[in-house]
Amino acid sequence: MPLLFADPASPSLPLTLVPEAALAEALAQLPAAARRWAEAQGFAGILGQTCVFPGADGTPAGALFGLGTPATLARGRFHLAKAAEALPAGVWHLDGTLNKSDAEEAALGWLFSGYRFGRYKAATPPKALLKCPAGVHAARLEAIAAGEALTRDLINTPACDMGPDELEAAFTALAARHGASTRVVQGEALLDERLPMIHAVGRASPRAPRLLDLHWGDAGPRLTLVGKGVCFDTGGLDLKPAAGMGLMKKDMGGAATVMGLAEMIMALGLPLRLRVLVPAVENAVSGNAFRPQDILTSRKGLTVEVNNTDAEGRLVLADALALADEEAPDLLLCMATLTGAARVALGPDLPPFYTDDEPLAAALATAAAQVADPLWRMPFWTPYESLIEPGIADLDNAPSGGMAGSVTAALFLRRFVTASPRFAHFDIYGWQPTAAPARPKGAVGQGARAILAALPEVLSL
Repeated sequence: MPLLFADPASPSLPLTLVPEAALAEALAQLPAAARRWAEAQGFAGILGQTCVFPGADGTPAGALFGLGTPATLARGRFHLAKAAEALPAGVWHLDGTLNKSDAEEAALGWLFSGYRFGRYKAATPPKALLKCPAGVHAARLEAIAAGEALTRDLINTPACDMGPDELEAAFTALAARHGASTRVVQGEALLDERLPMIHAVGRASPRAPRLLDLHWGDAGPRLTLVGKGVCFDTGGLDLKPAAGMGLMKKDMGGAATVMGLAEMIMALGLPLRLRVLVPAVENAVSGNAFRPQDILTSRKGLTVEVNNTDAEGRLVLADALALADEEAPDLLLCMATLTGAARVALGPDLPPFYTDDEPLAAALATAAAQVADPLWRMPFWTPYESLIEPGIADLDNAPSGGMAGSVTAALFLRRFVTASPRFAHFDIYGWQPTAAPARPKGAVGQGARAILAALPEVLSL
C-alpha cells in the first residue's frame, strides 16, 4: 500500500510536541480540563510518551508527544513514529516548533511507520494519518517512502518467491513505471557477453543467473548504481552452517537498495542519466558448482583464485562493475550485503562506505547526518592490497587470516574500477534485527536516502 500523507484540506487534530524542559509551559497552554487530564495520566514529556486528551463529547481533541531531552533524542531517530503507532484513528497535524530538517525526519518517520509486509499474512493498516508539516515537500517524502517500501518488500520476500526470475520481474516493473528501458543477459549468454564470473557463481542453480541492466534519462550527468543480487546464498561448496544461512534471503539487499534508490530518483525526475546494473544469481550446490581453488577470468581480464565459494558477492559485482566502468560514468556507486566483518566493526545500524574521493566522502557524511540515514567512512587501506594477491592469480576472493574482511572486499572491488572518476562502495546490512521507531524487525533500506540527498552537490544538479 502507498505511504502517503493525509489530504491537506482534511480537518485535523493537534499533536503537540513537548520536550521535558518545556513541560510546564506546554501544560499551561492547554485548556484546564486537558491540563488536568495530562497531569492525571502522568505525562512528563519523556521521549516517546503519548497522551491523548478528550474533548467535551469524549472523542479525542488532541494529543501530547514527549520529546525527552537532547541526550535521549540523540540515542535514536524517527521518534515521532511512536506516536503514529499509538494515536487513535484520525488525521493529525504537528503543533510545535521544529526546524526543517527535524520536521522532515518526523514526517518521513511517520510515513515509514505505515509500512506493512502483508504478502503472507494480513496486516493491519495504520490508523493515524499525518498532514505534511508546513515547509516540507510532501511529494518528495512520499517518493522516498515508496522507494524504501520497495526495498523492504524485496528483501522481506523469501527466496522461494524472490529468485532471479522474480527479481527480474520486479526490475522490469520498476522500469515500466518510469519509462526506463531494460536489457537482460541470461544463462549461457553471459559467457558470450563476457560476464563469466556472474555465470560461474550462478550456474549451479536451476534458476539461471543473469545481469539486469536499466537505463533512464537522456540528459545530465551519468550515475550508475550496481547492486548485489544474490537471491539466496548457501555458501556454495563451502556450505554455510544453518545459523549462517538463516538470513540469506536478504543477500540481494544491495540490489533491493539500488532499486529503491532508482525509484526515488526517477519518481522525482532528477536531471541525470541513470543506469542500474544488478547481477542476479543464486549461489547453490550441484555437480557443476564452481569450486574452491578454481581460477576464474573476469570481464576485466583479471584472474581470480576462488579460496572460498561463500565470498561470491564480490565475484558477481566485479563483472558488473567492470561493465559499468567501461562507460566511465560521472559517479559509480556499488551497494552490497557483502561482509559479516562490517557488522562486527560497526553493528547492524551503521553501514560503512569506501571512497578515495574526499569531496564525495564529505558530501555523503553530511547528507547522512541531515536525513537520519547513518553512514561511516572506512578506508581503502592500500597496505592491505597484498592480502588480496594470492600469487597464483591476480586476485584472491577470500584472503586467509580473517582480519579486515570488509576492507579487503572493498579493495577487491576497487580493482575493477579504473576509468570512472568517482566511485564509492557501500557494505550494507539491509536488516533490522529488533524493531525500532519506523523500522519494524525485518528488511530496511540503508544509504539510499543519504545518497539521494548528496546527489545535487556531488553531480551539480
